[in-house]
Amino acid sequence: MIKVSETAKKKVIELMHDEGYNPSTDYIRVGVKSGGCSGLSYDLKFDKESQEGDKVFVDNEVKIIVDKKSFLYLIGTTLEYSGGLNGTGFVFNNPNANRTCGCGESFSL
Repeated sequence: MIKVSETAKKKVIELMHDEGYNPSTDYIRVGVKSGGCSGLSYDLKFDKESQEGDKVFVDNEVKIIVDKKSFLYLIGTTLEYSGGLNGTGFVFNNPNANRTCGCGESFSL
């Protein structure tokens, strides 16, 4: 399961509206891909439909889809949103990551 913090929920809903998505019917797709300075990086985008094999979750009124491969890396992750002095953007609080890069956009297991 992937969790969504209250601040991330507000930002996801705002961005979905801005980009023409409907938060009550559309999804945020969370994934993992090769790359980044630590080996793996997070991928985040909006999607109107799930694909065969996707895991579908709803947390804090946000519909989330994760492909089967990425799910193994993301179990227990919380999606947060930071708007502080150290940068603005989504942050993945991933308990499975052994090491993360300085910017927090990539990790290794």
